[in-house]
Amino acid sequence: MTVTIETPVGEIASAHPLSTRVFARHNIDFCCGGGAPLQTACDKRGLNADDILVEINKELQETDNTTNWNEAPLTDLIEHIVSTYHVSLKEELPRLEAMAIRVNHVHGDKDPERIAAIESIFISLKNELMEHMMKEEQILFPMIANGQGAMAIGPVSVMEQEHESAGNALEQLRKLTDNFTPPPAACNTWRALWHGLEVLEKDTHQHIHLENNILFPRALNG
Repeated sequence: MTVTIETPVGEIASAHPLSTRVFARHNIDFCCGGGAPLQTACDKRGLNADDILVEINKELQETDNTTNWNEAPLTDLIEHIVSTYHVSLKEELPRLEAMAIRVNHVHGDKDPERIAAIESIFISLKNELMEHMMKEEQILFPMIANGQGAMAIGPVSVMEQEHESAGNALEQLRKLTDNFTPPPAACNTWRALWHGLEVLEKDTHQHIHLENNILFPRALNG
């Protein structure tokens, strides 16, 4: 696949997994916004598309030993998504929730509006993701594994809408935390929360990319 500034970022990430390093580095949305050409995605971030293309090609010169999920069996991809992302999310989300509540309780008076908003947005995101994963594991993924993916247009559409909602919440959290930069006087819990939210964003972008740009299109195409 020849990559140009007109190639959709989701297609680039799908064909060349190492390119996601560049997208993550510059906060380029390659999951929910995967349909946008590289030029458009860069314009949104105030980036020079030609410079980003150079970075991508540099990454692609490295040996890529990652699994090609465009060719692997869909059941293997589903197992990878569940074991790599769902399992860890079910453990990490409650941990981050507890920290968000504590930071707001102990330090909320330092920036009442913003810290309270972070707690509220995160708890809503956590609840949405937990329900989202349950629907995937109990309804959509079994349909795909049983060869009924072509009939899953409705469930896939719902999952994509929920992915977009999660992406919007993560974008809000990034802005509210000043790109996950804790204040100089932040305590260890505060710093751990900001770091955890940053890791959550990175992992969720990769998680959604595998579903939106690879699993769902392949399943719908039979």
